[in-house]
Amino acid sequence: MKEPLTDELLGELLDAPDPVKFARKHRITSRDLPSYLEQLLAEKGLERAKVVRKAGLDATYGYQIFMGQRKPTRDKVLQIVFALECTLQEANRTLQAAGHNELYCKNRRDAIIIFCLAHGHTLQETDDELFRFNEDTIC
Repeated sequence: MKEPLTDELLGELLDAPDPVKFARKHRITSRDLPSYLEQLLAEKGLERAKVVRKAGLDATYGYQIFMGQRKPTRDKVLQIVFALECTLQEANRTLQAAGHNELYCKNRRDAIIIFCLAHGHTLQETDDELFRFNEDTIC
């Protein structure tokens, strides 16, 4: 399901007489991590076990994240983001759903991660770039 652009929604919200009706019309609710991860898996035709393995997570821990039983750190979420081969927009939505800050281009480490996401780098390639710039790696 393709989501409307944020700017379009913002314009409609500002013109709306009632924010509750607007939220109902667009089915705007708080996004939780497990449901968003399941949505991404379905959209991308991926299997949870393969994503967890590709992310380099312990199988039990990864399962607990996907089931909402564990609150992952920001870096663990980023590991999953790279395993899912997310776009920057999907990555930021995943981070938001997990209760973490979005990637921020004025932060040097985040800027490197954004660049790597945008250029289709793997998690390992991203860690190599972070290491090359003396930044903390994701894994």
